[in-house]
Amino acid sequence: MKFGILGSGGVGTTLAGGFIKHGHEVMIGTRNPANLADWKAKHAAARIGSVADAAAFGETIVLAVKGSAASDVLRAAGAASLSGKTIIDTTNPISDAPPRNGVLGYFTSLDESLMERLQREYPDAHFVKAFSSVGQALMVNPKLAGGPPTMFICGNDENARRAVRGILDQFGWETEDLGAAEAARAIEPLAILWCIPGFLDNDWAHAFKVLR
Repeated sequence: MKFGILGSGGVGTTLAGGFIKHGHEVMIGTRNPANLADWKAKHAAARIGSVADAAAFGETIVLAVKGSAASDVLRAAGAASLSGKTIIDTTNPISDAPPRNGVLGYFTSLDESLMERLQREYPDAHFVKAFSSVGQALMVNPKLAGGPPTMFICGNDENARRAVRGILDQFGWETEDLGAAEAARAIEPLAILWCIPGFLDNDWAHAFKVLR
């Protein structure tokens, strides 16, 4: 599969490396290609281009930017290049204010998620929330003593969710499919919970798991 990665930070490059590891083709879209020189030297198969280039290249899109920049990045990608495609939305609506006692602030409420906003803005794309409640170090084939962790996903299109579940299987995750986009109102705040041990105790090597 061809993946267009919108964003060249740690999440974008980590997931791009994971896709390459599992035999997929990747193009990273960035405003600063020079910043990826060292990463590209280790991932010769990857392509580097603009955000619009990556969106046109990808059969599946990965949105891996700050939540506050998500709308602008999708606009730069171009609605025509997003139409009909699955967009893996890794973003969280984190505000610019510093955390208080380890607790992040969000610029959304519990009555509306960032992903719902983006889905309304691009109704012809198929957004699926994933990779939003864990750090980049554990995104690809995590090895934890408690076994495979759980990734929570949601989105309005069942086929898109099924495709993301296939990726998560490759990446060594169990998937908890929570259905339509409204579930992102619950999934996005999980990042707040996940970050508290990190901010308070510098403990970032953990993930969520559903037990039954």
